[in-house]
Amino acid sequence: RYQTFDGFGAAITGASSYNLLRMPAERRTKLLKETFSVKDGMGYSYVRVPIGGSDFNARSNYDYTCCDTKGIENFSLTSDEVDYIIPVLKEILAINPDLKVMGTPWSCPRWMKVADVHKKTPYDGWVGGYLNPDYYQDYATYFVKWIQAFEAEGIHITSVTVENEPLNWGNSMSLYMPWDQERDFVKLALGPAFKKAGLDTKIICFDHNYNYDNKQDQQQYPLKIYADAEASQYIDGAAYHSYGGSPTELDVIHKAAPDKNLYFTEQSIGTWNYQSFGQSLMSEMKNTCIATVMRWCKAVIVWNFMLDDQGGPHGGPGACATCYGAVDVSSKDYSTLTKRSHFFVIGHLSKAFKTGSTRIGTSGYLPTNVSAVAAENPDGSFGLVLLNEGSNGVNLTIDDGNRH
Repeated sequence: RYQTFDGFGAAITGASSYNLLRMPAERRTKLLKETFSVKDGMGYSYVRVPIGGSDFNARSNYDYTCCDTKGIENFSLTSDEVDYIIPVLKEILAINPDLKVMGTPWSCPRWMKVADVHKKTPYDGWVGGYLNPDYYQDYATYFVKWIQAFEAEGIHITSVTVENEPLNWGNSMSLYMPWDQERDFVKLALGPAFKKAGLDTKIICFDHNYNYDNKQDQQQYPLKIYADAEASQYIDGAAYHSYGGSPTELDVIHKAAPDKNLYFTEQSIGTWNYQSFGQSLMSEMKNTCIATVMRWCKAVIVWNFMLDDQGGPHGGPGACATCYGAVDVSSKDYSTLTKRSHFFVIGHLSKAFKTGSTRIGTSGYLPTNVSAVAAENPDGSFGLVLLNEGSNGVNLTIDDGNRH
């Protein structure tokens, strides 16, 4: 018996919410039931939402946080949350009340940024910059206020990651946060603030690529943070993306820190990697799904749930202009859907492995090119996901000791 699964899903960004709310209500409800209903659909069970803006907001080329006026007392949710993301989450929760929600910031407010953490020279830009240590407490309060604002709407925040892609300086909204700065922020401010506020929201570190963007001093980023006992006490585990490196890095991290959890939190599809539906379906089931759950990930969450047929709305320079959603909707009628490979591979996992299921071992003969991962569901049933990369069909006997 191995890890327990929290769930599988996609990101409900401002852009995804915007597109969903442009759909006729009946069509949107049908799609959301097909996606999120445990009884009548695929049972998607974990979504990721931005804390403030991202590179996919409801309004194109619009970067923001929830406290753009200096002073943490000026925190307030914006139209992206109030008019788009929250209504969509409420509709999903009505379908699947056990939905788990992960929050992730792309940037702190600009007034909290500096060009250098030692000189503390102000940095007035959405792209890059560092978090000013003088504002650690205010930024921790920002997280707490955001979580509490969603809780007030009946939306429980299961987890947060400290920063989306902390080693990516070039996104349309970003904040550069090397491991020692993330460690200090969690240890000195974020963890104590969650404890003081009585929040049970899990804090997850890193949230970036397997290869640490090839930065030698950032290798094994989570392990460096775990080495500090004061910081480690507040951290549930680490999250990974797959835009660089190999999922074998998950083995390295789990072996070194088996008491910490692992999550897969982002992979996008787009014109650069989507050769055909069939090829993408196979490669994503192998690399995004099986390769991560076999390496201790408790959740698999892909990027935008829905974009339009122009890949939008997306942000300005640095944002992906060639991305697909798990589902793409026509910008002409907001009714015609193109369901991409992500929609089905995540649906396949969530249908087979329910929230609370535990991965179990398999043994016996498997034909060449066939891989398998299994779990025992909370109701005692078994889920089995099989991938055949060969060109020939195969017959298999599945035996649980009592039935076959």
